[in-house]
Amino acid sequence: MSEQDSIAGEDSLIQSYFAPLAAGFAGAFGLGDDCAALSPEPGHDIVLTTDAIAEGVHFRARDLPEDIAWKAVAVNVSDLAAKAARPIGYLLSLAFPQTPDRKWLERFTDGLRAAQERFGIVLMGGDTDRRPNAPLSVTVMAIGSVPSGRMVLRGTARPDDLLYITGTLGDSALGLHLLSDAGLAIASLDRAFLQQRYLRPEPRIGMRDALLARARAAMDISDGLVKDLGRLCRASAVAAEVHAGSVPVSQPAQRLIESEPELRHLPLTGGDDYEILACIAPEHAAAFESAARSAGIPVTRIGSLREGSGVRVLGLDGQPLEIARPGYDHFQR
Repeated sequence: MSEQDSIAGEDSLIQSYFAPLAAGFAGAFGLGDDCAALSPEPGHDIVLTTDAIAEGVHFRARDLPEDIAWKAVAVNVSDLAAKAARPIGYLLSLAFPQTPDRKWLERFTDGLRAAQERFGIVLMGGDTDRRPNAPLSVTVMAIGSVPSGRMVLRGTARPDDLLYITGTLGDSALGLHLLSDAGLAIASLDRAFLQQRYLRPEPRIGMRDALLARARAAMDISDGLVKDLGRLCRASAVAAEVHAGSVPVSQPAQRLIESEPELRHLPLTGGDDYEILACIAPEHAAAFESAARSAGIPVTRIGSLREGSGVRVLGLDGQPLEIARPGYDHFQR
């Protein structure tokens, strides 16, 4: 790294690259203090979530800095979106394996700025350090706001609720597969679409009103539909039945699966979707679908809940599918 590219020090790094991203929030004090201050909006609860992304686990070493930054913010905003919370701000902690150069930081902060503008969120504070021989790690704590007592939980679903999913599933996992295996034959536009879904997830913040008005329970899908639905079922003490043929799959994903049938499980178990799984009482289904359409977000009914426990996925023949690995787990191979 040339002297021209080097960073003068941590304080210079913060003030040159990150303080401008906090300019829209007075309680950040220009990132010149140890803490930020936030006054809750009257009649609202503060909603908090945190997710870290690490090189080699959530992104690849050769991924672009702006894509890494976007994803770090987006995966946290997705949690807020599923709780029907309006994004407010976030704290950012960066652990570098070595001192970053100026070009990398410029591109990384460009990605943060783009995410902030897209999601209506602002940097409020954070921390930077260096951990030699460790992978790059980006940790975000996101803060949102929801009317008091109205946060949509994952443990409040009931038997007979209908299961809905936003968008399409499997795109991101297929995109990662394409990034890892560049030799797969696929149309260039399909490749670009699927890879973009992995690199730049789009949290469904537009679902806030529909969830507040109609959702009994909800969560975002990050580790795979079957795995995350199982978590919701355990929290709500219910069982789920999903029709595999109803799970929404994009046309690029469908074309790739048709050419590579061994990838057909990824819409159910692949993870990194960041779509919203919502539980809706049958009498509110039509209104929920209408509200989602008004927000410009497609929703698909994929099954229902019943008494009992566990998740059962039915194939096209109506028989239960054998699913050996329901989704991603950090602590299992």
